[in-house]
Amino acid sequence: MNISTALLLADLTGVAVFAASGASAAVAKRLDLFGVVFVGFVAALGGGIFRDLVIDEAPPLAFADWRYAATAAVTAAVVFRLHPQFARLRTTVLVLDAAGLGLFTVTGTLKALDAQVPAVGACVIGMLTAIGGGLGRDLLTAEIPVVLRREIYAVAALAGAVLVAVLDALGRTNAGWLTAAAAFVFLLRLVSLRRRWSAPVAPARP
Repeated sequence: MNISTALLLADLTGVAVFAASGASAAVAKRLDLFGVVFVGFVAALGGGIFRDLVIDEAPPLAFADWRYAATAAVTAAVVFRLHPQFARLRTTVLVLDAAGLGLFTVTGTLKALDAQVPAVGACVIGMLTAIGGGLGRDLLTAEIPVVLRREIYAVAALAGAVLVAVLDALGRTNAGWLTAAAAFVFLLRLVSLRRRWSAPVAPARP
């Protein structure tokens, strides 16, 4: 499997898991089928659309390649149909969201680097690619975005993006190393949830 095929599969897998996460949140808010599919679409593709606009790739891949929109819409519709089963799988949804975070961090950072964006900018783009869909999902479902809470979420994505940039500088951007980078983000997110790690917050005023 060449690198472009591996990245496509990783991208579509990330689209599916983020669409499932977004659709689950929309179902919990009692949205109708269109609302569930729309939130799933935004959760799955919002970060990628932002990435492509920033690196001046037009039209964004989410609109240029039908497989992206189709994957997001079909996944969201399946979640809508099977939501009683998904409602009992909150842990599964969190795991899927962590997997999507890792996959999108890697693909977003690598695509920015391929577009000749300097390493620091590519890391920021990679992080925003990973968290952008979740930010849109939370705003549409009237939740405080995960990235603004104490949870280790955006920090995990940024750490993964830095790792991808280092691998690129070392010439190690093959499928094995990139999979390891995605796994690093995935595990960091899950361990932080398990151990209740959080970023510091300002102390309450007396």
